[in-house]
Amino acid sequence: MSNVTMQLETLSCPTCIKKIEGALLKTAGVESAKLMFNASKAKAEYDPEKVTADELKGVVEKLGYEVLKVKEA
Repeated sequence: MSNVTMQLETLSCPTCIKKIEGALLKTAGVESAKLMFNASKAKAEYDPEKVTADELKGVVEKLGYEVLKVKEA
């Protein structure tokens, strides 16, 4: 398993959290997703054989949120 942390544009409401977490969790290969509202960060644990960090970034951006930085671990 791999981990990715994405720094997002400022999140404006709690609904954003559910929307982004839900989309990440529906993505094949994602085991967990958590958003930190105050820090405007999204963390996900995923299987790199099924999905890439760039694809996860794309999932978030398709929802209309700007990803400012991606850090893989």
